[in-house]
Amino acid sequence: MKKRIIFAGTPEFAVPSLLALLNSKQSVCAVYTQPDRKAGRGRKLKASPIKLVALEQNIDVYQPINFKNAETIAQLKTLQADLMIVVAYGLILPKAVLEIPRLGCINIHASLLPRWRGAAPLQRALLAGDRQTGITLMQMDEGLDTGAILKKESGQILSDDTGQTLHDRLATLGGQLLTDSIDQIENLSATPQDDNQATYAKKLEKAEAQLNWQEPAIALERKIRAFNPWPVAQVDLFNQTLRLWAAQALPCPATTETVGNVIRCQRDGIDVVTGEGILRLLKVQRAGGKVITVSDFLNAHPKYMCGDI
Repeated sequence: MKKRIIFAGTPEFAVPSLLALLNSKQSVCAVYTQPDRKAGRGRKLKASPIKLVALEQNIDVYQPINFKNAETIAQLKTLQADLMIVVAYGLILPKAVLEIPRLGCINIHASLLPRWRGAAPLQRALLAGDRQTGITLMQMDEGLDTGAILKKESGQILSDDTGQTLHDRLATLGGQLLTDSIDQIENLSATPQDDNQATYAKKLEKAEAQLNWQEPAIALERKIRAFNPWPVAQVDLFNQTLRLWAAQALPCPATTETVGNVIRCQRDGIDVVTGEGILRLLKVQRAGGKVITVSDFLNAHPKYMCGDI
């Protein structure tokens, strides 16, 4: 039986899931997304990626600031939806909303719940050195990612994954999982989460981007990968601020060098002593400049390239 589905989502991550629904036998009766935001140098209002897809498909779009208004709740009821699919929407859905669709609200979450509940599961998994992550299809309740699990699909975290590459792969995986599940979603068994196994993926803060050389090299490497493309790791080096886009943790030979010292500066990388190990910088960006390899950076600043220093 064809279901009337409301889709709620905002960023690019949600697009594959919306497209999966549009390519299914089901009917997307409306799209909810966050209000347009000012962006760019001109600070012009910019529509979300989900809104752009919805408009292309001639689907009605709703953009409430929140669901505290009785009129907003009433409008949602008039849609007479069987189900709401929620993917990175960014707004809290109160009990009054969760109970409106006949089959409730289903969330597509970018982790293997109950690990990494919260706003930044991809980045927190990278920071923790997890080797596996995935997508969870969850029946939503009033808690923060605490609802019963309907289905999971796991995926490997690669040694060179960044926040961006993991984002793209899991977004695609989310769409695939929804494609495989949507026609029979009401028949899936719901398994309660084990709260004792839960971890929290707090929202990323810009202040986290400033690296501390006292940390181990492997932790710094993970930060550089996790914070790519936002907020982008940065350090003060060569009397300037450098944003770091790629680096490699190396074993540390016996050294009396001070933490934070550059001990090698060649075109294949800039080696910095950390609290444990060496961090080799591979791609950097000066303030206002482009992302470049260390080789190109040293070509522009040959005074820094002096071998072991």
